[in-house]
Amino acid sequence: MKRMDRPYSRRWAALAVLCLSLLIIVMANTSLLVAAPAMTRDLGLSSSDLQWVIDAYTVPYAALMLVMGAIGDKYSRRGALLAGLVVFAAGSVTGSLVHETAGVITARAVMGVGAAMIMPATLSLLSATFPRRERARAITIWTATSGLAIAAGPLLAGWLLESHSWGFTFLINVPVAAVAVVAALVLVPPSRAGGRERLDLIGGLLSVVFLAALVYMIIDGPRFGWGTGAITAAVVAGAGLAAFVWWELRHPRPILDVRRFRDRTFGGANLAVALFFLAAFGSIYYLTQHLQFVLGYGPLSTGVRLLPLAGAVFAGAAVTGVLTPRLGTKVTVVLGMALGTAGILLLTRVGDGSGYGTFLPSLLLLGVAIGLSVSPCTDAIMGAFPEERLGVGGAVNDTSLELGGSLGIAILGSVLADAYRADVTTAIGGRLPAAATKAAEESIGGALTVAEKVAATAGPGRAAPLVHAADHAFAHAVAHTSLVGGLILGAGTVLVALLLPTTRRPDPAAPLPEHALSEEREPSISGATRH
Repeated sequence: MKRMDRPYSRRWAALAVLCLSLLIIVMANTSLLVAAPAMTRDLGLSSSDLQWVIDAYTVPYAALMLVMGAIGDKYSRRGALLAGLVVFAAGSVTGSLVHETAGVITARAVMGVGAAMIMPATLSLLSATFPRRERARAITIWTATSGLAIAAGPLLAGWLLESHSWGFTFLINVPVAAVAVVAALVLVPPSRAGGRERLDLIGGLLSVVFLAALVYMIIDGPRFGWGTGAITAAVVAGAGLAAFVWWELRHPRPILDVRRFRDRTFGGANLAVALFFLAAFGSIYYLTQHLQFVLGYGPLSTGVRLLPLAGAVFAGAAVTGVLTPRLGTKVTVVLGMALGTAGILLLTRVGDGSGYGTFLPSLLLLGVAIGLSVSPCTDAIMGAFPEERLGVGGAVNDTSLELGGSLGIAILGSVLADAYRADVTTAIGGRLPAAATKAAEESIGGALTVAEKVAATAGPGRAAPLVHAADHAFAHAVAHTSLVGGLILGAGTVLVALLLPTTRRPDPAAPLPEHALSEEREPSISGATRH
């Protein structure tokens, strides 16, 4: 095991591999949003079934990242990446072959396990491979990849659904994972922490229990009611968090030093990531439904109309590389969150007759906001961890992101469903049989399915009022939910502005001071060992 006396020469090619690995993790969710109507029809999914098809990926993904990041630090970060890609591909193949709800949910859970191995490995390998003066730029590119994936997933899924079944949307991931495995073996250098400390297994187990219960509660409670399952999960999550904090404060080598959250930069950056993705993911979740169900765009057309979001993420990422060194992390992050708030509040204008043009400004503002905010937050979070804990640092960042996204879809999805149900119930008031009324009230997809049956038996004229009522109710629900989302993100913006200290990130183009030159001669695997 030897240290290199200069940065790794193929680090930018290695970054491309890491971004490719990140791409399939995000695409796995965004492509599913477009494939959901076809899956619902083919498998006869209820609203609850569809939600768990989506969220079976989220629970293991969020719960296991901290443990997987620590394992990667100790044994092999590249090994964790490769293993995760293989597991992810296996789950994708399985999901494309099964034809029952339970099988799809299981396949999605396997993909979530793979994603939990991949995600922290990408960030830890990035941070270990790049010298500090280039790390912020690399993280900016990594962040911009997420924006590309948000649009690429629906676009590729929509293209496949034009002539293939929904199972092919799972197979998108397989060739990408295969290329990433081969490229990682060639281009990504091995990396692990230099020490031989034992893993904090009890802390890791407590983190899994706490996070899994928390995510389950977030998913189950707001959407399906606070029954026994959700309440039990809430109790387990609370007890698990208390036990985790108690154990970590007393352990000599904790899996996560919870005292870090006292630091305003670290705590503020994590809060910003969680709140931002709460609002952003929730908004994208119902925006894609409006494009398909109300405006009638097909899967491919929906994917094409999300492309401006990806372009705006790249634009925001380019701007943050200029602004953050000059204005500091606080100003850039708060500016991005403010733009995101404005973008979501613009959706309160949605109503009857709103076309794609109503949504385009919001897509552009949200994209720029993601590009501006996420990169400096991720850079701040990763910078808080020593080199031997980079996998844990990546896991903390990604867990904040995933928890925020899960909360957004759960909370805003619940607000959307309640607002839609109240409006459509008033509109159809007893004009349909009980079973049809229940289906129409459950979701706009259910209402359109009922309308198709009515049109087939009684003619299109009898179905038109139901379609109009569902479209009106959903548009009203989008406007109402956007107000809630905008207020949440606006309040979060103020809180983050108060919490983050005013500091500036060093300009990567500026010459290093004399005392820092020795750091730039550190190995490409900064503070780690190559083997």
